[in-house]
Amino acid sequence: MFTRRGRGSAIDEPVETTPPVDLRKGRPTPKRAEAERERRERIRAPRDRKAASLQAKKKRSETSKLMREALNNGDERYLPNRDKGPVRKFVRDFVDGRLTAAEFFMPIAVAALVFMVLGAAGIGGSVSSVMIMIVLFDSGILTVQLRKSLRRKFPDQSTRGAVAYALMRALTWRSMRTPKPQVARGYRP
Repeated sequence: MFTRRGRGSAIDEPVETTPPVDLRKGRPTPKRAEAERERRERIRAPRDRKAASLQAKKKRSETSKLMREALNNGDERYLPNRDKGPVRKFVRDFVDGRLTAAEFFMPIAVAALVFMVLGAAGIGGSVSSVMIMIVLFDSGILTVQLRKSLRRKFPDQSTRGAVAYALMRALTWRSMRTPKPQVARGYRP
């Protein structure tokens, strides 16, 4: 059982052969002078500070333009970390599909301020107090509905911070939200 087989063993084990692997890279190796020249061109910075700052400014503007377009289009690759992931996408669509009372808070608060300046402080204070109560009630309803939907849709994923994200998004005017809303009002995810 644990003995060494002799050279003239009657049992020959099959030898496994693997197909040859092609290790070529698909292009010829560049000459050393060509490789060094390409490397210098990639690394070479402008000699004067003004040209260097213009080049850096151009690169920053291209990057920020790309990020801005991603925020407008909802492209996941370029979104900030707070907006990435399927849970956050679901929360964005959930909030953007609703009409929230918080969207009307700022115009009503301005109207209440005008009432207070004009001398009707009682009316202005009453209107702002009622509006705050309505926003709190609507935010409570949003929280309950969102938690229920998140438990149903993402039972195994972490939804930590999703409700706070939804409330902050709901308190922002629809036209000021970033990333821009991708769904129309009335949409139910």
